[in-house]
Amino acid sequence: RGPGGRAGLEDGLAQLGLKLSDVKRVIVTHHHPDHYGLAGVLEDLGAQIVLLDIEARHGAAYWQHWDEWLPRVLAQMHANGLPQELHGSQEQFHRVLRGMVTPAKLWSTVQEGDRVELAGRSWEVLWLPGHADGHLALWLPEEGLMIAADTILPRITPNIGLYAYSRPDPLADYFGTLKQYEELSPRRAIVGHHGPEMGDVAARASSLRDHHHERLDFLRRTVAEVPGNAYQVSQKMFTRPLNEANLRFALAETLAHLEHLHLRGELGRTDEHGVWVYHSS
Repeated sequence: RGPGGRAGLEDGLAQLGLKLSDVKRVIVTHHHPDHYGLAGVLEDLGAQIVLLDIEARHGAAYWQHWDEWLPRVLAQMHANGLPQELHGSQEQFHRVLRGMVTPAKLWSTVQEGDRVELAGRSWEVLWLPGHADGHLALWLPEEGLMIAADTILPRITPNIGLYAYSRPDPLADYFGTLKQYEELSPRRAIVGHHGPEMGDVAARASSLRDHHHERLDFLRRTVAEVPGNAYQVSQKMFTRPLNEANLRFALAETLAHLEHLHLRGELGRTDEHGVWVYHSS
């Protein structure tokens, strides 16, 4: 629902001789604004909004109860070292982000293993978490085709972040998703505006797994040298200047990796004046 989002969708539909009100069903892969922002607009025009049941309980519920969640989001960032002088800009950024989303009021849910009819074919519903708790993908095994959205991308790495409303170990979730990609080995994956299509999917999954293990190694070394909170460590892992959006992503991704190591017993975590500091076990 950002600048040009609705216009772009309308233009794309117009090329097919359609308009927004002709859309009768929207299968939402996950709740991030660039994938969910127009859900409520399309719902108001008569479309059925479909989500994975897990995403309905997590991401979609976050947008519906955003006023309750915002203080928790900011408190989590504070507890992980966000400097006080950055709280105001982060709150403003989150308010801008909320303005980009028109949430659905009602939705239908599907579960992992269900089948949905799309384009005259029967697709299997997959749950591929990590980038979002309830990320849905659609799998057509007879063609080796996956509608993957942001679970795997050809040129950038999907953000794997730990947020206030997230499952406790999104990186472990994502390692499971990458394993599924290696086992299914799709011939093609449709990855939306980040692509739009990619091959060599299993090889890309292996490369992404290696990338995250490299980051874990970096964090083990970094914290062994100097214990620190997630914000401090994020400044060492992401060294270029960051705007409000990328600062949020960097903090959340660093925290996901630190917590993965903490939950595995490889790092300790100490509360120092209300801020979590990570250190070698």
